[in-house]
Amino acid sequence: MLKFKEGIDIVQEIGQIDTAEGARKVLKERLDAEQYQRIEGFQNHPFVLLKIANAILMCEPDRVFINTGSEADKQVIREMALIKGEEDALPMKGHTIHFDLKEEQGRIIDRTYYISNDDEVVSSLALRMGRNEALETVRKGMGGIMRGKTMIVGFYSRGPVGAPASNPAIEITSSAYVSHSAEILYRNTYADFEKEAEKLGHFYTNIHSEGLNRPEDLPDARVLMDRAHRTTYAYKCTYAGNTLLLKKGNHRFSVDRSVYEKTGQELAEHMFITLMKDPQGRLTGIAGAAPSGCGKTTTAMAGDEFVGDDLAQMWIAADGSVRAINPECGIFGIVEDVNREGDPILMGCLREPGTEVIWSNVLIDEKGVPHWTGNGEEQPTKGRNFQGPWEKGMKDAKGKEIPISHPNARCTLASTALSNYSPLAEDSAGVDTRVITYSGRDSNTMPPVWAARNSDEGVVIGACIVSAATATEVGASGVKRAPWANAPFIPGALGDYMDAQFKFFGSNKIDDDKRPVMAGLNYFLTHEARGGNSKKLLGEKRDVKVWLAWLERRAHKAVPAIETPIGYIPKYDDLKALFQKRIDKVYPRDLYDKQFSLYIDNIVNRIDLQLESYGKEKDLPAKLFDILKAQRQGLIALKKKYGAIVTPAQLEQAEASAA
Repeated sequence: MLKFKEGIDIVQEIGQIDTAEGARKVLKERLDAEQYQRIEGFQNHPFVLLKIANAILMCEPDRVFINTGSEADKQVIREMALIKGEEDALPMKGHTIHFDLKEEQGRIIDRTYYISNDDEVVSSLALRMGRNEALETVRKGMGGIMRGKTMIVGFYSRGPVGAPASNPAIEITSSAYVSHSAEILYRNTYADFEKEAEKLGHFYTNIHSEGLNRPEDLPDARVLMDRAHRTTYAYKCTYAGNTLLLKKGNHRFSVDRSVYEKTGQELAEHMFITLMKDPQGRLTGIAGAAPSGCGKTTTAMAGDEFVGDDLAQMWIAADGSVRAINPECGIFGIVEDVNREGDPILMGCLREPGTEVIWSNVLIDEKGVPHWTGNGEEQPTKGRNFQGPWEKGMKDAKGKEIPISHPNARCTLASTALSNYSPLAEDSAGVDTRVITYSGRDSNTMPPVWAARNSDEGVVIGACIVSAATATEVGASGVKRAPWANAPFIPGALGDYMDAQFKFFGSNKIDDDKRPVMAGLNYFLTHEARGGNSKKLLGEKRDVKVWLAWLERRAHKAVPAIETPIGYIPKYDDLKALFQKRIDKVYPRDLYDKQFSLYIDNIVNRIDLQLESYGKEKDLPAKLFDILKAQRQGLIALKKKYGAIVTPAQLEQAEASAA
């Protein structure tokens, strides 16, 4: 069991300041008069001052800048990023380009650790470092790392101020790029920070420095997360997934909080949030999990009103509904395959004046225009990208052609730039969430959409996400399990997390009429997987609007479904009508049969993979295995009766005979 505030607080042990009076003395000595005046008003929460003072003593910056979130302060940070060379200005007003080291184009999972006390259980999918070793690692790696630099201190809320599941967080960094990104992606709550920290009883702290930003330093780079003291440390790295620890670093702390403090009451998920509108104008909240690089942004933008594309905090409200907020208020989105056809609103922000955008690791052509793989536009033959000067046909040291942009190239922009940004995104009451989806890059197994028969089976859908590895993790390859698309961010025992999922979605505090439909999504099926010769998708990206629309109607009991061992699948006539209404597209019966036939052997193999892998874990809820075995048994029975491929018509026949 995780115990908060257990063991030494590493930054305090290094800084040796343990009283508010001592912290104020350090701040008065190290800050100029203007900056000290900005921090002097923090009186009610001495731990805030302690974290900042000890970080200063540990990192030894030449100057400290307290960011109040004013437009003037934001401009100071923008200019600092340009002066330091962390960003370069582009011809389109408000656009800049940031390049990470070519060796650091994703999360450095092999150098990312949870700091743990001796008796704490850490996820079997993660790396652990004992507290004493971590103390020496941080002391050596971060001691004096900001000499000659400016430390920027910002105060943020991970969610709308006043929401029950928002989390206050401090970002301390020497990187103007990181601070610039934080100002776009999070709500600067300098004026409300102490009040929120008092109300919620905690805050997160993030301490980062890029160091000298040299390739030779990368082997020594570390990302360390102290669960007990809710503090992250990162150094000698620049990629935002490793440095902007308000994001995935603090998401991990929020997972801990939901599992060990708010069991059955809150969840912290790797999910988009969007809203679908029916013809009568009814809005339905949808949240969905998918591993990074698997279409979360595209799916989020497929809704009628956008809330978020990456993270969600959820809780059970007093009225018995499940409510969700986005900890962020911006997008740090992968741009590969973002184009006018699939992402018209986002493309408008990226290609038309008026939006502040930080580009990262795309190609910049000779005119200063960003380009990326799959943008649907004419591509230049030369420019500058993630690995330096680039010309079409260039190959790397292994003889592999270098793409125009890195697969993990990103754009950072504020959600308010999107024309479909929902007013509910800033409502502290959250979004009434009636649909939960889980998806991954599954090319050959599951249908495009299927709905669980109950909340326990829904949790199992999330537990059994399987996906092709993406470019978001350095060195990752192949196909792997991705439980809830949240596994890299689950600090504790997987059994504890799973138990919290069953308790939350199965809670009797949720009104049965408001209980979310839980479902699987998969729009990565290929023609090849269904008897064709092409590896192209069996369908289009825009089809996801239909899958979401069907789930919206299912949540309100407005459409029937076909019951199968894996859950409910849509009927053809309902999808045919939705394709026509939602995207003005003809949906032929033969395509429906290809997409929604159950390929029994593939699904059974998928279940066996889960049973084998989860069988190696300790203390998992028994209902996971019971549900998977029951699904397997039902699929084998279908195979005996109809063969290895069971069509929707046969599934309807089997359903009728069972009734």
